[in-house]
Amino acid sequence: MAYDRYVAICNPLLYRVIMSERVCWGLVIVPYLYSAFLSLLTTIKIFISSFCGYNVISHFYCDSLPLLELLCSSTRDVELIVLIFSAFNLVSSLCIVLVSYMLILAAILKMKSAEGRYKAFSTCGSHLIVVIVLYGTLSFMYVQPKSSHSFDNDKMASVFYTVVIPMLNPLIYSLRNKEVKGSLHRIWKYLCKIPT
Repeated sequence: MAYDRYVAICNPLLYRVIMSERVCWGLVIVPYLYSAFLSLLTTIKIFISSFCGYNVISHFYCDSLPLLELLCSSTRDVELIVLIFSAFNLVSSLCIVLVSYMLILAAILKMKSAEGRYKAFSTCGSHLIVVIVLYGTLSFMYVQPKSSHSFDNDKMASVFYTVVIPMLNPLIYSLRNKEVKGSLHRIWKYLCKIPT
């Protein structure tokens, strides 16, 4: 989406040429294949290890990190795989988003009309909010020292990015709609008039 927003704002006249059907399919298929490969690799590595002890996963959903607590054998290989690929995924996708938005910001600042700048900001604003919330949650969950690592905090973060963020997406993206903005404005006015 960051690349799509970049093309829409920085090269609007070439948008249909740059964002061809082939490019769109590539932007969808490559991440899905990469994710499937990583999930399969981690799952195979975990399930060829030996489990012992208490077989209850204290987590909201079946993630690879809580499963490591149930392994009797060494978890170093799996932890290394998860750490390397999580760091790569986080840094590479965050760099793509940051570079896209820096280029978008540079293009917006060069615009002469205030209306054009407003339209460009409104095009990117909702996606930027979702990106900040998502990366904030993922960073909280995966980029923390092991000494302060708590599975209770991980459960809360997991609920947040598996339930709350997908529920917020339609709301955040609908804020670009004029009718929704008008309704929210009327509700806000009504709430401000109610005596406390």
